Amino acid sequence: MADARPKILVVDDIPSNVHVLSRILKDDYDIYFATDGEKALDLVQTRLPDLVLLDIMMPGMDGYEVCARIKADPATHDIPVIFISAKSEVEDETRGLEVGAIDFITKPISPPIVKARVRNHLLLKRQTDLLRSLSFLDGLTGIANRRRFDESIAREWRRCARSRQPLSLILLDVDHFKSYNDHYGHQAGDECLRTVAAVLADRVKRTGDLVARYGGEEFVCLLPETEEEGAMQVAERLRSAVAESAIPHAHSSVASHVTISLGVATVIPNVEVAPATLTQTADQLLYQAKRGGRNRARGALLPVE
Repeated sequence: MADARPKILVVDDIPSNVHVLSRILKDDYDIYFATDGEKALDLVQTRLPDLVLLDIMMPGMDGYEVCARIKADPATHDIPVIFISAKSEVEDETRGLEVGAIDFITKPISPPIVKARVRNHLLLKRQTDLLRSLSFLDGLTGIANRRRFDESIAREWRRCARSRQPLSLILLDVDHFKSYNDHYGHQAGDECLRTVAAVLADRVKRTGDLVARYGGEEFVCLLPETEEEGAMQVAERLRSAVAESAIPHAHSSVASHVTISLGVATVIPNVEVAPATLTQTADQLLYQAKRGGRNRARGALLPVE
């Protein structure tokens, strides 16, 4: 939701410090907390906070290592980290900035300073996120582009590998689209792709799912935590929806309207295997759907060890 409150993760092994920061910020933000590095990294992955307030001196994993790990993961790299610590030497601040922190606040905590710096960094992140989201949109259809898909599948592959959950992918394209362009013209072809994209986006609404333009007349749907049967149901829903949109296609050998063919691949990811395996399999299944007469879906479950 656009009006959702920003989420802040507070990491400190001393509960009283957590309580102080929570009191300062709770009226404006949703606050989560962790008292050790491992719990902090788990919450960063599951909650995806908008900002992390991180103590340096903690037993076990210190703040420097926590920050370095956050910044090393592409899924969490862009989350701003502010160190809050009693350590105030230049060397301490320099090291914090070198591992990826965006700011450094020294203890004892000054509420006005904390509020101002948190507000400013969240504003900067919001602006950066907006620019980033615009760079992830396909200029013709307005849905996600190939770059967004590539980042999403890499992130979901790692996440599903950790949780041992299935990841499904639907690769589809518009049947006989070249003939459509040749007969109706490129402007009509562009409008056809916009309509198909809107239909797909309207039918794939579950949080975490993604519909993107893969290239040309090809589209892709990424479905985390979705079994083969569920993915095939989504594919059939998409196929039917495009057919029901009744876009005329006088030069199709399949029907008098625009249709799509779909390849559906499902796997329980393994970090030792590249996500491209899933895309390649979906592409092969899409080819089978075309050879089988088009306007249909073909699916398979990958046996990844």
